[in-house]
Amino acid sequence: MKISMQLQYAGGFKESAAQVVAYEKAGLDIVWVAEAYGFDAPSFMGYLAARTETVQIASGILPIYTRTPALLAMTAAGVDAMSDGRCILGLGASGPQVIEGWHGLAYDAPIGRTREIIEICRLIWKREAPVSYDGRYYTLPLPPERGTGLGKPLKIIAHPVRDRIPIHVASLGEKNVRLTAELADGWLPIFYLPERADEVWGPDLRAGAAKRPAELGALDVVAGGVVCITDDPTPILDFGRGMAALYIGGMGARDRNFYNQLACRYGYEAEARKVQDLYLDGHKKEAAAAIPAEFLELTNLVGPESWVKERIAAYKASGVTTLNITPLGDDPVALLAKVKEWAS
Repeated sequence: MKISMQLQYAGGFKESAAQVVAYEKAGLDIVWVAEAYGFDAPSFMGYLAARTETVQIASGILPIYTRTPALLAMTAAGVDAMSDGRCILGLGASGPQVIEGWHGLAYDAPIGRTREIIEICRLIWKREAPVSYDGRYYTLPLPPERGTGLGKPLKIIAHPVRDRIPIHVASLGEKNVRLTAELADGWLPIFYLPERADEVWGPDLRAGAAKRPAELGALDVVAGGVVCITDDPTPILDFGRGMAALYIGGMGARDRNFYNQLACRYGYEAEARKVQDLYLDGHKKEAAAAIPAEFLELTNLVGPESWVKERIAAYKASGVTTLNITPLGDDPVALLAKVKEWAS
């Protein structure tokens, strides 16, 4: 398995970039740069390209609604050029709260839009001809009746370093996972529970894979969690309760929360309902306390060294090809190096 991790920049981005350099030397394969509604990801990705040499630099994720398909392709091609071919374009739909609340855009047709964006990006990178695309959600050029009539097919001026920049998709729902397995280079699930992954996602992954073009190769499955070697895992796992409660309880409306639905599919229906009720009623601490301990234990890699090795094996056995970790401890760089050795 490859090793990846999410860039943490709460203490300052330049400081975090320096840390990535140390992680790179310890064997880090991929660093994911989030966007959400903080700083934009591509600015940081470009900075990392200048500071690093081998680590792949991935957007984790760029919301599909916030940029045109052509701009997504141009951005990925730009970072890929600056990094000498180390970019991964991570895409996702985000959620209605961010897209409609922060960007003021309608959260519609995430699956159809994702498909068309992937297809347009790959057309642009190949540079075989000026791009014309007649989709349901995106049409290039814009038809005359919808604009000035002056639009014409164009070809990207720059020559991309690669004509196939990897595209990874963050997806949870059945149809979106099916699309990911069919068209994407990689898959970014959240709250991945290895022992129940096949039951929850297996049928959709296999259905998508049945339509997958052979030239795409195998799907890169990126999943993991906090890694910490300790004889007392409870305090470390409890630290993740707040985030789990936010997602399972507070992301979206009561009847439209993808993370809550995932917890239900894992078999935590009653617990997920309780967490959501508490969170939406303003009882956030109580919601965090209601997250099942087993859920935290199985979606992370926290415990004695033997347990961490067992969890790595479980992720690998479930089909994970890139272990995405957050190393915690006195020497997280050394811990990453250990995990890299164990995973390989």
